[in-house]
Amino acid sequence: MLDVEVLKALGNEKRLAIMEWLRDPAAHFPRQRDGDLVDDGVCSVFIADKLGVSQPTASVHLRVLTGAGLLRARRIKQWTFYRRDERRIAEVKRMFDGGW
Repeated sequence: MLDVEVLKALGNEKRLAIMEWLRDPAAHFPRQRDGDLVDDGVCSVFIADKLGVSQPTASVHLRVLTGAGLLRARRIKQWTFYRRDERRIAEVKRMFDGGW
């Protein structure tokens, strides 16, 4: 059965955009001083800038995606970096494909 939190997370255009951008972070975000775009994830500051929203607003979206298990957060220095959890995403896809 699909988790309600996953459905909530995927039911927002901005969160879907974040998920799409993080599929290929090097194509959508500039190089970072700290953290590798692919291995460590994308800094929340860059995600907020690309979304065109404040950092607190971006943090809400990122928290929802992380809470649903679709993203993983990693702290490096004072920054939080986000990347997709491909294992969880594959699990969610199987749930959609398998019907309800």
